[in-house]
Amino acid sequence: MAFAPMGPEASFFEVLDRHRASLLATLSRGGQEPSGQGTRMASSAEVLASIENIIQEIVTSLARKEAPAFIIDNRSSWENIKFEDTVGLQMVSHCTTRKIRSDSPKSVQKFALILKILSMIYKLVQSNTYATKRDIYYTDSQLFGNQTIVDNIIDDISCMLKVPRRSLHILSTSKGLIAGNLRYVEEDGTRVSCTCGASAVAVPSNIEGIRNLITDAKFLLIVEKDATFQRLLDDNFCNQMSPCIMVTGKGVPDLNTRLLVKKLWDLFHIPVFTLVDADPYGIEIMCIYKYGSMSMSFEAHNLTVPAIRWLGLLPSDIKRLNIPKDSLIPLTKRDQKKLDSILKRPYLTCQPFWRKEMEMMADSKMKAEIQALTSLSSDYLSRVYLPNKLKFGGWI
Repeated sequence: MAFAPMGPEASFFEVLDRHRASLLATLSRGGQEPSGQGTRMASSAEVLASIENIIQEIVTSLARKEAPAFIIDNRSSWENIKFEDTVGLQMVSHCTTRKIRSDSPKSVQKFALILKILSMIYKLVQSNTYATKRDIYYTDSQLFGNQTIVDNIIDDISCMLKVPRRSLHILSTSKGLIAGNLRYVEEDGTRVSCTCGASAVAVPSNIEGIRNLITDAKFLLIVEKDATFQRLLDDNFCNQMSPCIMVTGKGVPDLNTRLLVKKLWDLFHIPVFTLVDADPYGIEIMCIYKYGSMSMSFEAHNLTVPAIRWLGLLPSDIKRLNIPKDSLIPLTKRDQKKLDSILKRPYLTCQPFWRKEMEMMADSKMKAEIQALTSLSSDYLSRVYLPNKLKFGGWI
């Protein structure tokens, strides 16, 4: 045993254990095994060769007195995205592309910025050093304009070279947190224990580098918002429900938080649940963890965990628990547009219970934050709601 359990009696976890057995049975039948082509970790030599090939193509174009251009898969159209319930959203093999031309006033600046960042990546890989996206932005913040431009270009380069971002020697600063029944060793040899206390541990910036992960956790709970995560820490939830792990991406998850959740699933195959607001944006965040996003669809195999289940807050819980109406919030036009968008996505065809919950939200025209549960009692979430959901299988 890696940790001495302090939580409920073994019988509490009976339904969870049956759920895990079901997940393992699906895995053994090959139902959750990745299929098709995903990006893979590439060697430094392969990355350098790919960049050299691109530069060679530019030189060849110039020699022919042709305007060079970068050709990048178009990840902004649903026509280029396919859905597999065992993987999530991924690029189709023969998708449409877009050209970043060097002779077009609309794209010449982006062409130059891609070239500049390719040059920086080449130097990083060649010297076996790493930089964060923030480091790259601050090498010439006036030229780049803003961080988002740098982030998007790095994703474009990753897609163009068909390698994960970490193969480019570019790291992103983690914003996520982790707490609970988990120990691991970081790349530099630092031993980390995430045992629940007053504070959590920051998600590492190099998930590939962590090793010797040890846990006895019965489940992993992904919490949408930092405020809810901190409240659960304050209520000693991890110890009450021990052994378990909690993670938050503090809203829309960064790449490292998604990689960590994926790594924990791949290593331990423990049930993974999400706790999000009963609103369209909470559902969107849950879908990113489970099925991925269009922008990162080229790396779906490394990021998605289709085994994730929706634990709460369910729109049906609002009625079932008689949450007071003054704790609910009317859906805005933006909310309704987002909800309509999600309902049209391909993965809803294999999630009839999710669809039913979303249609319930659309019909009521109301949403609720997780904090609405405090209208029932200040510690209702940690003392009643989550324990009952976990004990009796209240997930979909």
